[in-house]
Amino acid sequence: MAKLLNVETDAIYIYPLGGISKFNMPLNINIYKEFLILIMGPVFQNIAFMILIIIFNDYDLILKLHLGILIFNLLPIYPLDGGKVLNIIFTCFFQYKLSYKIGIFISYLVTIVILFSNKYLSINMLLTYVFLIVIIRREDCKINIKYNKFLVERYLNNYKFKKSKIVNNDNNFYRLKSNIVKDGGRYYSEKEYLDKKYHVF
Repeated sequence: MAKLLNVETDAIYIYPLGGISKFNMPLNINIYKEFLILIMGPVFQNIAFMILIIIFNDYDLILKLHLGILIFNLLPIYPLDGGKVLNIIFTCFFQYKLSYKIGIFISYLVTIVILFSNKYLSINMLLTYVFLIVIIRREDCKINIKYNKFLVERYLNNYKFKKSKIVNNDNNFYRLKSNIVKDGGRYYSEKEYLDKKYHVF
């Protein structure tokens, strides 16, 4: 799906409970394209489930494995598909940076709740969730870097949107709207404000 939508795949990481794909995808990519790419993970999981049943003819075992991996992947934890889809939903209602922070907070919360509420957690699952916390923490530390990339993309590409929103500064930009910045009693279009911020003489 990424290839069909002209999005490059930088790497695919294989872990015990599945793989994580890293895409060279603009942060301001069309939201429907991003959703299609993300949702194809669970879709392929279901296709693989049906193929494996035909090959191995062991419905109960394969169903158990399939549901375990599918449900795990749909948990609202970044970088799992469920966490990424949740972030897309948040960007429809909140500022980009706030959406990102909410997603990170929920990722921490869900991971910690699972760790402390499951009395029969295997050592493999324990290591998996500890590993997830490490990844979430790494993403948490990159919020400002990612947000600056988000702004630079908008400056370089001059995206157009049907809806607009008045914001107080460039820390409150929305992803799916043209942002009008109120600064010192004046109103600047997104292009004017980012030109002033990034223009090199």
